[in-house]
Amino acid sequence: MKNILNKADEPTRRQFMQNAARAYLGVHLFPMLGPSIASAAAEGAAKGAKAKHVIYLFMAGGMSHLDTFDPKPKKKEVMGPTETITGTAGVEISGFLPKTAQVTDKMCIINSVNSTQGAHEQGSYIMHTSYAPRGTVKHPALGSWVLKLGGRIHKDLPGFVAINTSPDLTSGGFFGAKYSAAPIGRPNQGLQDSKRSGAVSQEDFSRRLSLADRLNGQFHERFPNTDVKAYEELYKEAIALMNSKDLKAFNIGEEDRETRELYGSGNFAQGCLLARRLVEHDIRFVEVQLGGWDTHYDNFTAVEGRCKEFDQAYSALLIDLEKRGKLKDTLVVVATEFGRTPEIKTEHGDGRDHHPSAFSCVLAGGGIKGGMKYGKTDSTGGKVKKDKVSIPDFNATIAHALGLPHDLVLMSPSKRPFRISGPEAASAKPVTSIFG
Repeated sequence: MKNILNKADEPTRRQFMQNAARAYLGVHLFPMLGPSIASAAAEGAAKGAKAKHVIYLFMAGGMSHLDTFDPKPKKKEVMGPTETITGTAGVEISGFLPKTAQVTDKMCIINSVNSTQGAHEQGSYIMHTSYAPRGTVKHPALGSWVLKLGGRIHKDLPGFVAINTSPDLTSGGFFGAKYSAAPIGRPNQGLQDSKRSGAVSQEDFSRRLSLADRLNGQFHERFPNTDVKAYEELYKEAIALMNSKDLKAFNIGEEDRETRELYGSGNFAQGCLLARRLVEHDIRFVEVQLGGWDTHYDNFTAVEGRCKEFDQAYSALLIDLEKRGKLKDTLVVVATEFGRTPEIKTEHGDGRDHHPSAFSCVLAGGGIKGGMKYGKTDSTGGKVKKDKVSIPDFNATIAHALGLPHDLVLMSPSKRPFRISGPEAASAKPVTSIFG
């Protein structure tokens, strides 16, 4: 056993521990969070931060900014059939988003986001981590950074949950598995494998735990290993989760019919409803993904379809959070990897290609001023004209809303410096003028 584990690489050791947990205890190991470094972070935290939670809505595929949040009504050759409507506080957005238009008084639309990455995998990665992908290191996701710097709020529930999101984008990276997101596939199924198997009695379960504790103690004495130790901690946290009365947070079936109808019945809509329940139960960071925005072909039909699901769920989320008094301390983020070209590709059935030079992201709640747009693109939406916001700037702004220091340096196991706002801390700055 000693020789096998010493020769095994990190994924092999992790898989061994995961399989052992399921076989002997009847449970999965869900990535939880251990001690935070909140005391260190507090020294550089922004004063007056209002946000405690983040709901991060990721539009996978590259959402067209022109057909959503940055329309150009005077440029029909750019807009095609997309119409423009005026929402609350006089904010203009796409006609595909009529319900969102009714809550623009709660939103700050940032129309000047710029990325250095124009491919899907790289664009998604830098948006989630502030770093371009490298073969030599796996960077922690934004939610992992928030948990590392700010700590978990609820002592038993996971601090970072990802709904319909690839584990590659919500990994704890070099922070370790306990900072990765607890994954949820279908929102109406909740957190899977979080209860004792019916085939395992309480007596047998307790006996197995006792046996595992004895084996772990002997094993650690003979073969100290940080990865194995980390998963031993996850055992304990998984058991605490199983026994928590707040597991009901993951059950959207407890919501009344009126609330469920407010959000809609789609998978993304139900994910937003679950996200609201989770922040109410003091889960700090929840990501929900809506895919299908890769509109190289037939852009306008595809965007209209995506907007229908997004529009109802997003507007319902803001309304519901405000009604329950949670919008003021929950930062709701809408992000995507890049925008789409002003040029309409007629040869591709009126499609739009990737466009990282200028696109839109949205912030609401958590101390953000509502009813405003920040930054401008040129008359076609092709280039940033005013107040460019880089990806590191955008993530630094999220950190600022939470009162976390965007420029705090943490060292990786290889002794390299990293920050939540990326490699160029001196140039990455939060957009502070959008806060009230």
